[in-house]
Amino acid sequence: MKSGIDLFSGAGGMSLGAAMANIEPILSIDNDKYALQTYKKNHPNSLALLTDITQLSIPEDEKYKKPFIIFGGPPCQGFSVSNTINRNEKNPNNLLYTHFIEWVKVLSPQWFVFENVEGFKSFGKGKLQQTIENDFKNLGYTVSSSLLWADDYGVPQKRKRFFMVGNKLGLEFMFSQIIPVEQKISVIEAIGDLPSLKNGDMFQELPYKNVDLNDYICLMRGTSNYATQNLVSKNQDYVIERYCHIGQGQNWRAIPDHLMQNYKDRHQCHSGIYKRLKADEPSVVISNYRKNMLIHPFEDRGLSVREAARLQSFPDTFIFEGPLMHIQQQIGNAVPPLLAKAIFQQIIKYSEQYGY
Repeated sequence: MKSGIDLFSGAGGMSLGAAMANIEPILSIDNDKYALQTYKKNHPNSLALLTDITQLSIPEDEKYKKPFIIFGGPPCQGFSVSNTINRNEKNPNNLLYTHFIEWVKVLSPQWFVFENVEGFKSFGKGKLQQTIENDFKNLGYTVSSSLLWADDYGVPQKRKRFFMVGNKLGLEFMFSQIIPVEQKISVIEAIGDLPSLKNGDMFQELPYKNVDLNDYICLMRGTSNYATQNLVSKNQDYVIERYCHIGQGQNWRAIPDHLMQNYKDRHQCHSGIYKRLKADEPSVVISNYRKNMLIHPFEDRGLSVREAARLQSFPDTFIFEGPLMHIQQQIGNAVPPLLAKAIFQQIIKYSEQYGY
């Protein structure tokens, strides 16, 4: 099996996608202790290092030299269009990409995949993307970049991500050759078998609902006999009262004025706040879904851990570690595994086609 190294791994969404494409993650690095606990739980054969990559020497062990692929996405706060506070050229996170480039330079993989938020492409009017592509080209890599929608590749979520793919084989990676799914997966098709819950419920295991099973649900269940991590944040009663006024696809604007008195200026509320998901469409972006208070399509409560994980395409056998707030953030930060899988599978096809 071909080997991979996951930089800025988080909980391991990209590593899971790599594993689905028969690439073995042998090393991961992140500075979030709870995310690394999750990573170790689900990738027990990979060496997971809890460290600041800026303080870590690139390993000299022969096991890690010239891997098949290095992949990952530096923290995105500095590039995200949704984060107006930290989106600026002086944000120190903007320089973390240089460490990704250095690892590629020293370990010389055949391939790399650099992932980031949609706003990365337009950051600095596109100059940063061009600079990074030139850096990789100077190392001998042929480079291609594109924005991809997760729901085009089997993820029940309208999430757009930036990907840069490079190789030392002189091959132009064609994103257009990644075949999209014929039918997009809706929220209800993704979570319809998961148990009904109430505000603040905390059940590690519950029976699945008795519903007709579709291919996505079967894929997500895998070998699991129960719905795992049915954990819902406990919201105040006044928050739940607000939920009751919001229909599918609506947000905070549907809440009566007398229930929003603690907001000094409602017009400054983000459109994603108090958003009830539409059952018959792919979900909106699952980012910080606790803070944004994303609402279940039919029940007056926030999303459970397992529901959010399903909407990110994490299977039910994937167990998240740490306090609830940190688990929710891990899920929101992750690259959807099925999106990553689509890219890695295309890379494998190229390698097999040209005998590498």
